[in-house]
Parts: sequence; C-alpha cells; structure tokens
Amino acid sequence: MPNGFGAFTLVFLMDIPSHHCLVLDVNLTEDWRKTTIPIMVVNGKQELSRCSRYRLDVVRNLSAHGYIPGRDVNLTDLEQEGCVDGWSYSRDIYQSTIVSEFDLVCNEQWKQPLTSTVFFLGVLVGSFFSGQLSDRFGRKPILFVTTAFQTIFTFAQVFSNSWTTFTILLFFNGLGQMSNFVAALVLGAEIFTGNVRVLYSSLGTCLGFAAGYMLLPLCAYFLRGWRSLLLALSLPGLVYLPLWWLIPESPRWLLSQGRAEEAEAIIRKAAKWNKVQAPRVVFEDYSINKTKTHQKENSNAFDLLRESNMRITTLILCLVSFTMITGYYGLSLSTSQLHSDPYISCFISAAVEVPAYISSWLALRSLPRRWAVIGTLVLGAVPLYLIQLVPQNLSDLSLVLKMLGKYAITTGSSLMFTYTAELYPTVLRNTATGICTTVSRVGCCLTPILLKLSLYSKYLPYIIMGTLAVVSAFATLFLPESFGRPLPETIQQMHKRERIKCPCIGRKGTLVPTEHLGSSL
Repeated sequence: MPNGFGAFTLVFLMDIPSHHCLVLDVNLTEDWRKTTIPIMVVNGKQELSRCSRYRLDVVRNLSAHGYIPGRDVNLTDLEQEGCVDGWSYSRDIYQSTIVSEFDLVCNEQWKQPLTSTVFFLGVLVGSFFSGQLSDRFGRKPILFVTTAFQTIFTFAQVFSNSWTTFTILLFFNGLGQMSNFVAALVLGAEIFTGNVRVLYSSLGTCLGFAAGYMLLPLCAYFLRGWRSLLLALSLPGLVYLPLWWLIPESPRWLLSQGRAEEAEAIIRKAAKWNKVQAPRVVFEDYSINKTKTHQKENSNAFDLLRESNMRITTLILCLVSFTMITGYYGLSLSTSQLHSDPYISCFISAAVEVPAYISSWLALRSLPRRWAVIGTLVLGAVPLYLIQLVPQNLSDLSLVLKMLGKYAITTGSSLMFTYTAELYPTVLRNTATGICTTVSRVGCCLTPILLKLSLYSKYLPYIIMGTLAVVSAFATLFLPESFGRPLPETIQQMHKRERIKCPCIGRKGTLVPTEHLGSSL
C-alpha cells in the first residue's frame, strides 16, 4: 500500500497550476491592470500568457497619461518582459504544489521532468542493490530497512526549503520505493505454498498496491497542499513497526545459508499457530546427525549470466519486464486526463487495475505462466495498434482502447512478479527479481521521453509500445514453464528444468510437425 501511495504522488506534487506574471504595481487603472498580461492562443483557446507581461514601466506611464488600452494604444506594439516579480498561481485546485512553491515554470520548467527522473533513478538504484542485499542478509531486514527509507525521507521532504533539497530527498525516497515491494513479494512467495502463494503474489501484493493508488487521490483531495499531503503519506509507515515481531524470516533463505536450526524454529512456530503436529526432525537433509550436512551456497548477480540457459532466461525476463513497465507507466500517464478533475482521473486510472489483478490471480491459478504472459502482451498490443485507426470524433472509443491496453499490461505486470520468482532458485531469487525490476525501471525513466514523441507523430508512442509488446511476446516462447512445479532451491535444480529451445525445432534439429507443436512447448 505505501508503494501505491508513492508511485504516483508526483502526479499531484508536480502538477502545474494555472499561472501568469505577478503584477505588484498598484498605480494602474482597472483597464490597464486587466490588460498587463498578454493574451495567447494555446491549443485553439485563449489564455493569459504564463511567462511574459507588457513592460510595467511603459504600462505605468501610459496609465498615468490616461490612455485606454485597445483604443488609444495598440497592445501588439508594446514591448514585453519576463515575470521579473514572480508569478501568481491559481488556487482553484491546489493550495500549493512543488511547481508553485519553487517556481518551476518558464525558464525553470526543465526541472519538472528532471524531478520525476531523479525519483525513478532512485527506484532503479534501490531495486538493483536491494535484491542482492536481500539474498545476502535476508528478506526480512531488507524489507524493513527499505520501508524505513521510504517513510523517513517522505517525512523529511515536508521540510524542504529548496528544489535541490527536495530532489535529493526524493532520490533517497525512491531507494525504498518498490524495493520493499519486491522484498515482501519474494518473502511471501518463499513462506507460502500452493494456492496461498499464488493468492498472495497476485491479489495480496497487487491489490494492496491498487488500494494505496486509489487512496492517493482521496488524500490529495482533502489535503490540497503538498507539504500536508507528504506528511499524511509518511505516517502509515509507522504502522509497520510492530510487524517486525510478527513476520518471520524466509525458512528457504535460512536453509540456503546453512541455518537449519533457525528455519526449523520458524516451522515449529507455524505448526503451533496452525495447531498441527510438527515431525520430530523437520529437515532431515539438514540434520546435524547426517554425514552430509548442508553447505551454504554462495551466489551473486554474475551467476545470472554465467550459464547459457540462465543467461537467456534472465535477458528475456528483463525484456518482458521492461516492456510491461514501459507500457504500464506510458498508458497510466497518457490517461491521466480522463476527466477534467485530476482527482477523478487518478482514481479511474487506479480503479482499472483492480479487475486486472483479479484476472492475474485467476490466470495464475489455472493457466501456464508462459502462455498467460504471451496472451496479455498480445491483448495489450492489439488496441495500441488500433488506436491510430479511430476517427477523431470517436474519442470515447480511443479511451476504451487505451483502458483495454492498460488492463492487459497491468495483468501481465502482475503475472511477471510471480513468474520471475518461480523460475529462480532460492539463492538467486531476490537478486534475479531485483535485476529484472531494475531493468524495468529504466522504462519508467524513458516513459516521459517516449510520450514526448507525440509532438512528432500523435500515435508514435502507442506504435512503439505495441511493437515492444509483440517482440516480447515472441521472446516469451523461449522461457521455461513453472506452472505446477515446486520452487527450485538450488541452481542445479533450476538447470534440471526443460531447456530453452525454439518451439519449431525438434531435438535433432528437424522441423516439428505443426500438429505436434503444442507438445514441443
């Protein structure tokens, strides 16, 4: 839920209120006061210029001599100047935003996209290192450390007195964002089994994210100032402190580190909670009485690229994850203006994710992972290609296609979290999930640039996202299947799974007949 709050907080923090140059001079007639700001035509509509005004000394002189604007003076002949006295911001929607607080407009407008990029860079760095740290020091410590990072730096941003300070704190805030999401996902996937694991990995985590996402516009609606909104979003982090004594460490990770006694203690505690009788020896293979004791298996991120099958699996998962997240943020940001009210727009965009996550859960329960991911990619690509064929007067149809695309991509993004966690062994699971998440976060950083391409061609961003989806769907054919199979504990167990091969080529290099294509997969 905190990730649902934080992922799109910048939608409100960085929104740009209506503004124009501030006019402090009071020695002006009412006519001149109304016409000091030039009228501009933007997207076919007239509005006050945001970054210029008529030279105030000239206007003051004309007003003192009793000239009437538009009758005695042609306004187009007057010289203009920048907003030397600052800006006046509308408070119809927001009391304040980062933009109005630090004047990130006109010549400083470049700081707006940079702020978002810095945040996503923090998410990227956090995702990269948290996975490896989690595999080294444990799932539980990293989960709570990254949650603390997110809470502390969100709170610290409330006291920012400059854009630079705010941006630096925002980067550290991003270190915790999604890092705790991935740590919690892997921890739950390793503690739970069977349908409970599927329920937690899909509905548990993703609906929690959607709930936080939908609560964001509600909080923003009642808290119109950016400082009060950040303060409210930082407080829920305190609720998680008592969970340290309730959430156990992953027994699978403990076993991978040779800490069988600690893992056995957790299992016995679970047996007591569930009122079942634990066996006298829980982990026979790890018993100290056995001659072959379990040895700690040391692994690192380079193991993901060392062996050919694992290398191909990692690269394909990175491509698919990149495509999913690029499409998710691209469609989320492009549908942010579904309604004239930004709070309703945000809520609609969040609400669409609920049926997507439910669909993901149903697919995880009954469908092979590989074909479920391919289906969502194709379903997401088709409406993105069809958007450019919709006539201009059927804007509602374009909206439906966009939302269908987001529904499919959101479903696929949820599937990928579980699919990735199921493919890798315990010693590399968090590292692999973190690496794939890191690569996918590159898509977050590139999304604003991708959407800017609409200036050259209105539908170019949709064509690129659709093409990425088609390429990723084909690449997914070469991934191994994990549906209905136990989680691999070691790298050797992962190697025993079906080898990655072209679905159209038989074992001896001969073409497989079409009627046997399904079995070859």
